[in-house]
Amino acid sequence: METIEQLKKELEEQTRLAEERLNQLKYLQADFDNYRKWQAKEKDGIIALANERLIHDLLVILDDFERALPAIEQEKNKEGMQMLYKKLIKILAEYGLEPIECVGKKFDPNFHEALCRERCGEKTDTVLEDLGKGYRLKSRVIRPSKVKIAEQISEERGD
Repeated sequence: METIEQLKKELEEQTRLAEERLNQLKYLQADFDNYRKWQAKEKDGIIALANERLIHDLLVILDDFERALPAIEQEKNKEGMQMLYKKLIKILAEYGLEPIECVGKKFDPNFHEALCRERCGEKTDTVLEDLGKGYRLKSRVIRPSKVKIAEQISEERGD
């Protein structure tokens, strides 16, 4: 009788220990899953940063293409250059590059860099001209647009 009681107590103790170890394993597994998710997010961040530097460096070539296309006179050469330009744009767009549209919009220092002002009838701080194309990679600005902005003519002073 005494041995049965002792065995029951021992069984209860072993059951409690087994449940305790199981809970520890569950916590350990949850910690490991969180670590794995954090590691994947960190890896994606590093890849995005590497892509950003590469794309930023390639923007110089993109600018050269834009300047060279109007200067090409022979139709055959022009078509080839346009084809290369379109391919480069397509590849960069697949990585998340998009130009910042700015003409006619209100000046925003997060997206634009004002190089000069021009007095005109437009509302003050309206972007009049894009002097240097700006780009975003995904949602991050990697190069702001260089712009000319409006300065409204004041009718009171007769400017």
